[in-house]
Amino acid sequence: MAYKIVTDNCLSLCNGCVDICPVACIKIDTEVNINGKNQYWIDSIDCIDCGICLKICPVVGAIVAEEK
Repeated sequence: MAYKIVTDNCLSLCNGCVDICPVACIKIDTEVNINGKNQYWIDSIDCIDCGICLKICPVVGAIVAEEK
């Protein structure tokens, strides 16, 4: 099961998930979120389901497990 970023919850300020992802599956989108920052998204094909992004994220509910 891959993870997904809830764009309305993600503050797009820390880049922690992008920096720590071992397979670089977290991408930056050209669209902006409610904070005026570029949105992040997780490529579910490349995601290895390690959960490191979930553990590093300081915002509760910004990264969640994707339902199959």
